[in-house]
Amino acid sequence: MIVMKFGGTSVESAEAIRRVAAIVAARVQQKPLVVVSAMGKTTNRILAAADKAAAGNLADALNSVEELKDYTRREALSAAGEASAKQVEAILSREFSSLESCMEAIAQRGELTPALWDEATSHGERISSAVVAIAFSGMGMNAAHLDAREVLITDSRHSQALPLYSRAYAKFKDAAVPLLQDQVVVMGGFIGSTQDGVTTTLGRGGSDFSAAIAGAGIEAEEIQIWTDVDGMLTCDPRVVEGGKRLRAVSFAEAAEMAYFGAKVLHPATVQPAIEKNIPVRILNSRRPEVEGTKIVGEVVCSTNPVKSIACKRGITTVNVRSLRMLMAHGFLRRIFEVFDRYKTPVDMVSTSEVSVSLTIDQTHLLDEILAELSKIAEVTVESQRAIVCLVGEAIRDTPGVAARVFAALARAGINVRMISQGASLLNISLVVDDSQVVNAVQALHAEFFAETDPEVFA
Repeated sequence: MIVMKFGGTSVESAEAIRRVAAIVAARVQQKPLVVVSAMGKTTNRILAAADKAAAGNLADALNSVEELKDYTRREALSAAGEASAKQVEAILSREFSSLESCMEAIAQRGELTPALWDEATSHGERISSAVVAIAFSGMGMNAAHLDAREVLITDSRHSQALPLYSRAYAKFKDAAVPLLQDQVVVMGGFIGSTQDGVTTTLGRGGSDFSAAIAGAGIEAEEIQIWTDVDGMLTCDPRVVEGGKRLRAVSFAEAAEMAYFGAKVLHPATVQPAIEKNIPVRILNSRRPEVEGTKIVGEVVCSTNPVKSIACKRGITTVNVRSLRMLMAHGFLRRIFEVFDRYKTPVDMVSTSEVSVSLTIDQTHLLDEILAELSKIAEVTVESQRAIVCLVGEAIRDTPGVAARVFAALARAGINVRMISQGASLLNISLVVDDSQVVNAVQALHAEFFAETDPEVFA
């Protein structure tokens, strides 16, 4: 058994769904459980409608829902074919009626609560998974739809729910494994439910996480993440073109790359796979012949100390300085308690005797955080920053990597604002001005990937 996850661009149209069907049909002997995201930009469109409803513009919200329904009907009917038209219409009628009721509830409350956020956004995956299952059947596959809310059991933290792993795994074993013996099973990613049956979501990008949980639950041979790129690359093509594909990386390297900006993989995805030692493969649904990138449990040795250069933009640096707290016991604890109270994650930290610099990417509560920090120290803020992160298992054991980093950046005229090495043995992270990200990545890529190990890089 395998898990195959397809993102929104892979199921955005009838043509895309037919392409996915061909990929799945070629692997039907491997007993695939298919996890799909919402079609195209469906989730964004639902949220835009929900914002209108929350602002009191219910009529506009319902018009937006109707426009989304028209788009979905057109593509769904084309993908499923005439013979399945009644099934498609029944699903769309049920789901869009439910979505309209959700918009009315949002308008009545005058706000988009976390519970209503989950209920509204869940419709994208509920619709796409049902439509794709029908389309597969229309194309000759024996396919079954599985409502993710019946198997992916979570806690009750809306919009960022965490799976109750043992319960979810048991549900997948009982519900999915028997179906997979003679059917292709299709379910929506991103969504789940509490033990009481209340709809939840795993957060944006959670479909990858859903696929990993499903894979662990059915004890899959492999978890495949089908996207619109050939695999994990040596640099983000949206930042710098010309990156090389990695044939294989370790789970640890993939997790670092994902956290620091490698958008092809959700940062939490690898955790269930690590625990069950299930390989994860990143593949391109538009180029299925490409072998992609395989993520494995063991260390992937390479003559290149760096495997990839990731970057995370939109970073804010917070500098906390207090001569009064020189060598004072509890200074760091007091600082981090503030961020903990406001549930704001910290990416990087650098310390000296009297100051602490740290980076965050969530700034909606920054004013409150600064007000509290100002009670114990002098605080300054620098926005428009970015983290550039070099990832590789061999960094820790290769002399001179840091020297090469600084030399390459110096030649490019780039000033490093902050650096961190040692907290993770797999990376060197540094902060630069956001305006210099492209130049920084170009300089580092030229330094570390002029020559590459053919066993590891394609």
